[in-house]
Amino acid sequence: MSDTPVTEDVPRRPALTLPLTDRIFRGGARTIGLLVLLIFGSIGLFLAVQSVPTLRHYGLRFFTESQWEPASDKIGISAVIVGTVVVALIALIVAFPLALTTALYISEYAPARIKGALISLVDLMAAVPSIVYGLWGFFLLQPRAAEVAHWLNQHLGFIPIFRADTDADAAVWDQSRYVGSAFIAGLVVSMMVIPMGCAMMREVFSLAPIGEREAALALGAPRWGVIRTVVLPFGRGGIVGGTMLSLGRALGETIAVLLIISPAFEFKTSIVEVGTNTVAALIAGRVGEATAAQISALLTAGFVLFLITLLVNMIAALIVSRSRSGATTEI
Repeated sequence: MSDTPVTEDVPRRPALTLPLTDRIFRGGARTIGLLVLLIFGSIGLFLAVQSVPTLRHYGLRFFTESQWEPASDKIGISAVIVGTVVVALIALIVAFPLALTTALYISEYAPARIKGALISLVDLMAAVPSIVYGLWGFFLLQPRAAEVAHWLNQHLGFIPIFRADTDADAAVWDQSRYVGSAFIAGLVVSMMVIPMGCAMMREVFSLAPIGEREAALALGAPRWGVIRTVVLPFGRGGIVGGTMLSLGRALGETIAVLLIISPAFEFKTSIVEVGTNTVAALIAGRVGEATAAQISALLTAGFVLFLITLLVNMIAALIVSRSRSGATTEI
């Protein structure tokens, strides 16, 4: 038996100070994050302060009045809020299936040699300026979409949203009744929100657990079976989150909508008939000729749109954070 004393193992204390490079990175990231929050909060505070005179003068009437007639002191945003929601919903109805199927094809079906090119093309759509989409919609899409709107009125006119106040069966139909509508504006906006929704869905689909994919394949599931039982359930949060973020973008789209629509301050049950308006288009179209009081009213409308968009994005972030989407893949 050895007489050598046994020394007790003492756990080594980890270094409490991070390396200099890590501290610089963490400080820089924290500073940028706080700066973004400060800028975002300052925008909201500025809009809220500028809204006080309008809300004090009009009260709740500002939210219930549909007309925008500063000369007669009739100013309200109820009609433009409805128009904003209608255009955004049309864009979402068109964009959602296109974004979902595009994301599924790129992540699950596209050959590896062209997958990178497809991702770049979709991302490039998001870099196209909105005025380019607006010009494309005005000169190329609108005449053709008017024919679609006429067909909808002719065959589905018994449904109020597809009915236009014109004779759909006339030998020479009036094309001017079908342009500048919420339907055409929604089609243009849908092309602008597809890249955002597609990018988020594609990223989430690519994170579906490999173990669950292989288990489904081992049980004899075809490729669609793997997508239906593994990829889509795992990516549900990403699908909803991407759709909600696209909705937030559609609610605030300005230039493209302003180029397409014929401004009208009235509630319309038809989406294919000429005339609608949105909050963003109202602000862009009226700010150049507005007085100080009208500027306050326009900023109040912008503050309402700011709150709606913030709420939509918060709901999207909450849904994504509470889902399985984005969980680490176990190999």
